[in-house]
Amino acid sequence: MSAWDALVGAYALPFMGRALVVLLVLAVVAGLVGVLVNLRGLEFISDGLTHAVFPGLAIGLAVGGTAGLVPGAAIAALAGAVALTLFVRGGVTSDAAVAVVLTAAFSVGVIVVSRSDDYAGELEALLFGRVLTIAPEDVVPLIVVSLAAAVLVGVTLKQQVLRAFDPQAGRAWGDRPLALDLVLNSAVALVVVAGASTVGTLLVLALLIVPGASSRLVTDRLWWLFPVAAAVGAMSAWLGLSLGFAISVGAGVDLPAGATVVAVFVAAYAALLALRLVRDRMTRPGRRPAAALATGER
Repeated sequence: MSAWDALVGAYALPFMGRALVVLLVLAVVAGLVGVLVNLRGLEFISDGLTHAVFPGLAIGLAVGGTAGLVPGAAIAALAGAVALTLFVRGGVTSDAAVAVVLTAAFSVGVIVVSRSDDYAGELEALLFGRVLTIAPEDVVPLIVVSLAAAVLVGVTLKQQVLRAFDPQAGRAWGDRPLALDLVLNSAVALVVVAGASTVGTLLVLALLIVPGASSRLVTDRLWWLFPVAAAVGAMSAWLGLSLGFAISVGAGVDLPAGATVVAVFVAAYAALLALRLVRDRMTRPGRRPAAALATGER
């Protein structure tokens, strides 16, 4: 299989085209939201929200089949976002709040899934996703959910950034911390809904966290973090889908699409981290540039 077939030609197939469209939109939005998560240090709370989605997915699947996945996940995720925000604002430590939501949500989800006839198959789909089997009627709802998260972040972006760096100044300007926390956690929840319906609840955190963390390795300029994170997310999603297709079809090795996409996200972060370490080492104070060493300059 040629590189062109893997990178471009594969997406002429309807199921690959649907997967690419949904993942590109999701990856870009997750990158934008993930920058704020990274700046606020909310990675662990985001992990709790990914698990809060699980019972909603299970109940939605049990009640409405695959058509019930997105509505069920959305209700559970938004409820989890409100609960976590109120717990933390009420004085409960964030770790404790996440632990309570995580264990309660997973136990409810497993109980619901265990009542189905295909327990193992449905559990695997909920945990590890179904990116290559996204139904045509699910494309628009998943994109709408992702874009809703982008809108929530977009309309409060300046206030969210100010809250990340100087909460006291934000309050002085009239910002409401509780409202901003609810908005950001709701945006995270919506990203988790779309991600859990594609790459699964166990892998969606990578889409949310890795692009934002990667952008911090590329640039130190605040407003460049967002486009860089979006670009890293989009490129990783495209390359991950392409790599999975090439290996599965060309080499005959059956790779799970969602896990392959996440592996490429992590590989991109590792590559950027290595480049950043090399750059920092070469620009360390007191170290002469490589060109000066090569020419013998003092």
